[in-house]
Amino acid sequence: METMYMHNGAYWLIFIVFMLLSWLVSARLKSKFRKYSKEPLAGGMTGRDVAEKMLRDNNITDVTVQSVQGQLTDHYNPLKKTINLSRDVYSGASIAAAAVAAHETGHALQHAQSYAWLNMRSKLAPVVSFSSNWIQWVLIAGLVLINSRPEILLIGIVLFAIITLFSVITLPVEINASKRALAWLSDSGITYSETQEKAKDALKWAAYTYVIAALGSLASLIYYIMIFMGARDR
Repeated sequence: METMYMHNGAYWLIFIVFMLLSWLVSARLKSKFRKYSKEPLAGGMTGRDVAEKMLRDNNITDVTVQSVQGQLTDHYNPLKKTINLSRDVYSGASIAAAAVAAHETGHALQHAQSYAWLNMRSKLAPVVSFSSNWIQWVLIAGLVLINSRPEILLIGIVLFAIITLFSVITLPVEINASKRALAWLSDSGITYSETQEKAKDALKWAAYTYVIAALGSLASLIYYIMIFMGARDR
C-alpha cells in the first residue's frame, strides 16, 4: 500500500510539473502572438499571400491554402495537401501571420521533398491514433491488476512508447519547418533584421510547446516502466 502511495505521489508530481510548464509556455506563446499580430508586415502581405508565394517560389503547384476556424489551429494536411490557416493568420498582414504561414508551408516543402522525419511521423500516425484510443483504459487496467496481470501494464507501456516516439519525432519536423520558414522569409525580403528576429522569436515559443509535450510524455513513460519493473522484482 505504501508503495502504491509513492507511485501515485510520483505520478502527480510529474503531472503537475509538466502541466505547469505547459501552461507557462502556452501563455507565453499566446502573449508573443498577440504582440506580433499587432506589428504590421512590410509590404502588407497576408498569411495567405505569404504561403502562396512560398509555394510558388518552391515550384509546388498541388497544394492549396485555406482558412479554418479557431486560434492557433494552423496546420498542414499531407493527405489533402492543404495548408490550413486560422482566420487571423489567413487574412492577417502581421509578423506573426507571416511566420505561422511560412512555417506551415515549410511542412508542405518537407512533404514535397520527402523529408525523412515527416515520412516517419506520417507512417506512425495510424498506429498513434489506435494507441491514443486505448492507452488510458489499458494503463488503468494494468495499474489495477499490476500484481496479478503485470503483462497488461506492459501492453500499456508499449502503446505509450509509440505515442512518446511520435512526440519525439515531431520535434525535428517542427524545428526544420521553422528553419525553412525563417530562411525563406529572409531570402525573399519579406522580413529584414528586426522583423526577422521577431518572427524567429514567435516560432521559437511555438517549438517549445512540442519540447514540453515530448519531455512530459517521456517522463510519464519512464514512470510506468519503473512501476512495471518494481512489480517484476516483487
